[in-house]
Amino acid sequence: MKTFQNLSDLAACVGQEIAVSDWITITQQQVNLFADATGDHQWIHVDLEKAAAGPFGGTIAHGFLTLSLLPRFFESSFEIIESRMGVNYGLNKVRFMAPVPVGSRLRARMRLLSADPVDAGGFQMAWEVTIEREGAIKPVCVAESLVRRYP
Repeated sequence: MKTFQNLSDLAACVGQEIAVSDWITITQQQVNLFADATGDHQWIHVDLEKAAAGPFGGTIAHGFLTLSLLPRFFESSFEIIESRMGVNYGLNKVRFMAPVPVGSRLRARMRLLSADPVDAGGFQMAWEVTIEREGAIKPVCVAESLVRRYP
């Protein structure tokens, strides 16, 4: 895990890959709970028998489940000692480029695209987050995430 003393130290790294997260294993329980939370019970996610005969040979995670792991990826990648709070400000772009079979291990690479000052001494940061599946050639998701951090 990388450590930055303050927001200015992190902002000085615009254009660089800042960190790579820990691996996260996607479980069927996570997929089922996400389906319950969102109401998306499409068979490709929750019906083990039907999905086994489907195009991916088993169940796959929802794209939005993969996307919802962004905070966890950030948390396992770096810390800013003199930052009391960060808030999700939105997304500019999201692409789901490959399926995530249940049982896959995912990690994220975070590249800081910009860091612009905002109110109360904070920064609005744009991050390119590339989510990789272990053993796969292409990423499963690439997202541009906007986060506001405050000292």
